[in-house]
Amino acid sequence: MTATEPGPGPLPGERRLRFFWLWAGVWLVYMVEPFRHAWGQPELWQRLTGIGAALAFSAVYLTSFIVLRDFMRRTGRRFRPLISWGVLGAMVALAAVLQLSVGESALGVLVYVAVIAVFMLPTPAAWPVVGALAASTLVLTRVVPGWTPNDDLAFQIMIAGLAVWGVARVVQRNAQLAAAREEIARLAVANERNRFARDLHDLLGHSLTVISVKTELAGRLVRMAPERAEEELGDIQRLAREALTDVRSAVGGYREVSLGTELARARSALTAAGIEPELPFAVDAVPPERQELFGWAVREGITNVVRHSKARHVSVILAPTSVEILDDGVGASSPNGHNGQGLAGLRRRAEALGGQLTAGGRDDQPGFRVRMEVPS
Repeated sequence: MTATEPGPGPLPGERRLRFFWLWAGVWLVYMVEPFRHAWGQPELWQRLTGIGAALAFSAVYLTSFIVLRDFMRRTGRRFRPLISWGVLGAMVALAAVLQLSVGESALGVLVYVAVIAVFMLPTPAAWPVVGALAASTLVLTRVVPGWTPNDDLAFQIMIAGLAVWGVARVVQRNAQLAAAREEIARLAVANERNRFARDLHDLLGHSLTVISVKTELAGRLVRMAPERAEEELGDIQRLAREALTDVRSAVGGYREVSLGTELARARSALTAAGIEPELPFAVDAVPPERQELFGWAVREGITNVVRHSKARHVSVILAPTSVEILDDGVGASSPNGHNGQGLAGLRRRAEALGGQLTAGGRDDQPGFRVRMEVPS
């Protein structure tokens, strides 16, 4: 590396650590006077007691502040009340020992007690503590012989409490925002997983059903009508390729269904299954923005008919705001029924556009009806 090349910058964790110690060092200015007075005590026991109390007080303050800050960043919550009051009580006790050792100069440590009170306690409990600490400085400096009234310290305690209250709110809001982002990401993954599962079911369910029906038909035609069997095998090969293309499209997330194409596929599947189709030849009655949804309805409805209905006749009725698939088969009495995952996914598709799906037996005659309707 040459002299003109900049060196590598500090890592993000190093930058945060360096900034934190700079910020903590500014706050530790209030400990300078207690340490200085403790060091200057004439009696050895006073000196050792003062320095020990000052070191212990600083350690408790820094440790509790760092640990609680990290805890709030992760969870957005404070410690349990028992822990918070325990830490606060320890700091008050150490502050009292320090004041007995070095005198008036130790009053500045009450700023730290106020900071921890605001950071650890709920707001309704924290501010009475801060107010009591500020009032104690006003009273003690006036009633203890030799002490000088110091109204500025009470003001500093209140300002420090207000500043740390703002910091605590920011930390909590950031933690809640991070939790909300994680929840959004989790829901997005779950929605994408459900979308893929639904598309895969709808795509492969139809294609594999038609392939199965055509395979059975080709097996029956091999000896009776070889040329017709060869045509069916060609259709099976084409359907397999289309199914593979559909799966790849679903994986890519851009699978689109055409109502006209689904009607053509339905006609082929029903004919191969020996079911008489009555299907519309045009889709002009359906607005373009609804044709994909109705295409999914036709695909799922016809798949269920071929699989379960044992029907002889099927009709599809198109309208600008609805599509209906009717059969004359065994209907809802089928042991497998028509109400599986396919219709559940179709219902979710309809509800996503403000529509509804109804499926059940026909009132006027035997059979099953699937009807999807969307608002005009």
